[in-house]
Amino acid sequence: MSDSSRPPEQHDLVYQVQPGGTLQGDLRVPGDKSISHRSIMLGSLGDGLTTVDGFLEGEDSLCTLQAFRDMGVEIERPSAGKVVIHGVGMHGLKAPKNALYLGNSGTSMRLLSGLLAGQNFVSVLAGDSSLTKRPMKRVAEPLKLMGARLTLQAGGLCPIQIDPASLHGIDYVMPMASAQVKSCLLLAAMYAEGETRLTEPAPCRDHTERMLQGFGYAVKVNGNEISINGGGSLKAGHIDVPSDISSAAFFLVGASICPGSDLVLRHVGINPTRIGVINILRAMGADIRYLREYVAGGEPVADLQVRYAPLHGIRIPEDQVPLAIDEFPALFIAAACAAGTTVLSGAEELRVKESDRIQTMADGLQVLGVSHQVKSDGIEIQGVGHTGTLGSGTINSHGDHRIAMSFTMAALRAKGAITILDCNNVATSFPGFAELVKGCGIGLAQRHG
Repeated sequence: MSDSSRPPEQHDLVYQVQPGGTLQGDLRVPGDKSISHRSIMLGSLGDGLTTVDGFLEGEDSLCTLQAFRDMGVEIERPSAGKVVIHGVGMHGLKAPKNALYLGNSGTSMRLLSGLLAGQNFVSVLAGDSSLTKRPMKRVAEPLKLMGARLTLQAGGLCPIQIDPASLHGIDYVMPMASAQVKSCLLLAAMYAEGETRLTEPAPCRDHTERMLQGFGYAVKVNGNEISINGGGSLKAGHIDVPSDISSAAFFLVGASICPGSDLVLRHVGINPTRIGVINILRAMGADIRYLREYVAGGEPVADLQVRYAPLHGIRIPEDQVPLAIDEFPALFIAAACAAGTTVLSGAEELRVKESDRIQTMADGLQVLGVSHQVKSDGIEIQGVGHTGTLGSGTINSHGDHRIAMSFTMAALRAKGAITILDCNNVATSFPGFAELVKGCGIGLAQRHG
């Protein structure tokens, strides 16, 4: 992809966060990113008109939306979280004129690799400088077992070229619990001859299975085994996207570590494959309550109340790791403020996110004076305790939105201001984050470096 087709580089956005404060209020964080991505993908392939409420208008999910527009799908411009998709059916996509630029979105890259593997045209998937460093062999290798024709760059990186191919079903035991890999293969399987059967080593988020079933496509789930046959169709409908628990996680942690905090978070998705952050925080002593539970668009949802409570360190159960994989940067801040030691293991996946999240968080904790020991698959964090404070200084987020937002919450327990560099990508998952945190009690100023 030529440089001229990429968005222009932005000046580095810097957060300057003042110490102290409390989190108070009643708020709703943006829609779930995982569900927003999938709503565009399946809605585009559906027969008829799909309407989406609560769509996340962040850069990642907008990259997915634009990719399908580039493949001939009419999608009415998002307005206040509402999107209207004029589905073209399973075989109605058209060859894009240029490479599909997916920005910073690993979800878009990996899921589209599967969806496009069975199309009758050539496509190229490209991304920004961060995305081009993330591993893609984990989806390319099983796709090739299905007959897909993919060409990756040296080291198994993107851009990825996908050539037309006839796919066939496979019986695949996944080497790691990854919702992106699983979803990629399920989307490819819709275009494959015969049955595809996937076995997960541990449960991970199941939004794709739920949404496929909501669109009338048969998916069988038996414990950790998922099976699907090719050749079906998708029926358009309505999707109500719940608030993203990954975005709510920063506020769950912030209110839990900050004395005097009392916060209500509305319409949060509590899918059992996503609530590891709640389970872990509760095990640490957090006061998190479900005020109201209901179902929206096939997904379990609740209003959450979180109040300050003294936290204590724990050994995080490994069966919770896949259920909280995106929330660990925030959980590291909870551990830093807890009494005693928190131990995380079995989390190698954190090494290959938007940054090496284990090392990047460890570097930030070092700046704040928090004792820790990094391991290949996790970390041990010695918290400062209920009455202790974190230090202050300058944190490099390395362009990782979750790192930036996590250290924003750390300022609630800091003795001085925290400066966070390279915050441009916060908009990829959480548009309006800065305004929301300022509105509920955090002193945040933004400037361009």
